[in-house]
Amino acid sequence: MQVARIARRGLSRLAAAVETAAVPRMPAFDHVPLPYDGPSAAEIARKRAEFLSPSLFHFYSNPLNIVEGKMQYLYDERGRRYLDAFAGIATVCCGHCHPDVVDAVAAQARRLQHSTVLYLNHAIADFAEALASKMPGDLKVVFFTNSGTEANELAIMMARLYTGSHDIISLRNSYHGNAAGTMGATAQKNWKFSVVQSGVHHAVNPDPYRGAFGSDADKYVRDVQEIIEFGTTGQVAGFISEAIQGVGGIVELSPGYLPLAYEKVRNAGGLCIADEVQAGFARVGSHFWGFETHGVVPDIVTMAKGIGNGIPLGAVVTTPEIAQVLTRRCYFNTFGGNPLCTAGGLAVLRVLEKEGLQENAHAVGSYLKDRLRALQDKHEIIGDVRGTGFMLGVELVTDRQLKTPAKDEICHAMEHMKDMGVLVGKGGFYGNVFRITPPLCFTKEDADFFVSVMDAALSKL
Repeated sequence: MQVARIARRGLSRLAAAVETAAVPRMPAFDHVPLPYDGPSAAEIARKRAEFLSPSLFHFYSNPLNIVEGKMQYLYDERGRRYLDAFAGIATVCCGHCHPDVVDAVAAQARRLQHSTVLYLNHAIADFAEALASKMPGDLKVVFFTNSGTEANELAIMMARLYTGSHDIISLRNSYHGNAAGTMGATAQKNWKFSVVQSGVHHAVNPDPYRGAFGSDADKYVRDVQEIIEFGTTGQVAGFISEAIQGVGGIVELSPGYLPLAYEKVRNAGGLCIADEVQAGFARVGSHFWGFETHGVVPDIVTMAKGIGNGIPLGAVVTTPEIAQVLTRRCYFNTFGGNPLCTAGGLAVLRVLEKEGLQENAHAVGSYLKDRLRALQDKHEIIGDVRGTGFMLGVELVTDRQLKTPAKDEICHAMEHMKDMGVLVGKGGFYGNVFRITPPLCFTKEDADFFVSVMDAALSKL
């Protein structure tokens, strides 16, 4: 009996040692976080529950209190470092607290925080010029907003004014915002309230993984034509689409779909709107804009998130001709083009170019995707790996044939990954897709660590 107990203790110690040794080691990083003397996570949670919207939710059974960020890393109240593979929902592109962006914002804040666009100021004009230089064709007139929702609202209104039509076509599973017009364009019940949402038709989603027609773009685009013929007067205001559906679970559109859809919509008098809120600003790696990966040139482009590296900033870019529609009445935005925000936005563009972050997103993102696909061969629970650059998705399923969403399993895996020092997002209609959208300064060593942590987490399920 005594021998058996000793043997069991020995095996337990061995198992513990193996488990400890198996915990992946985070890459070294030369930064020491500042001491934190603010309120605890528990105190913040109490205030949040009492004073903030009850609609707010959080990841993890014990929500993290994030108090500092530096490049691709975040720090909690105890100074623990985490690899950030979510980037504030695909928002931080240059890296947390990038010194060039911080310096630009601080310098502008010391000089002028806000005036109004009724006066001249170089910050808004300089940024608009730089942004227009990144656009193809005649897309060179910029309207600044404060968010992606606001940008999409403005784009939809402009399409309706320019064409004289009201009908908008968007894709099922899409997310374009949570205001009146954009909630109508959004096509997931999870994000829609019971309010009037008129004039929007939702086409069958050209989803190569879950879609009815696989990757057959021709079959999917027939639905766009049928919506025009049977759901409208034959004339439409526009078509709005993400190049890769972000909130929808990093869903890539079937190859060849967007050019065909654009053709159908333009033949019906409509404008084509590219929602680049998540895919834009070099995140896809191979191109600066997501729509460029499909070989199309939109009539209107909307953007936010990465445009300001975390600064509340959005924009609509269109042609001079389309832009004229807003001269019919007074269009005004108090904070759109604020000098503080636009100074930061210009700094973001300069950092992206100076540090070659688009090239990094392409090289490291491709490497990471290959490693994730190798992980798919090992773990039956991984049903699909998709995306491009640093906009990647890993869908978990309990049955690969039935594609049964692994809703609970992904939550457990996220907890395990957090415990090992990795923060990642999740999304998709069923909430079963890892959304991997790190800052564009993410390194190959970070990618290796991320995959090792995901591997260990999935092995624990």
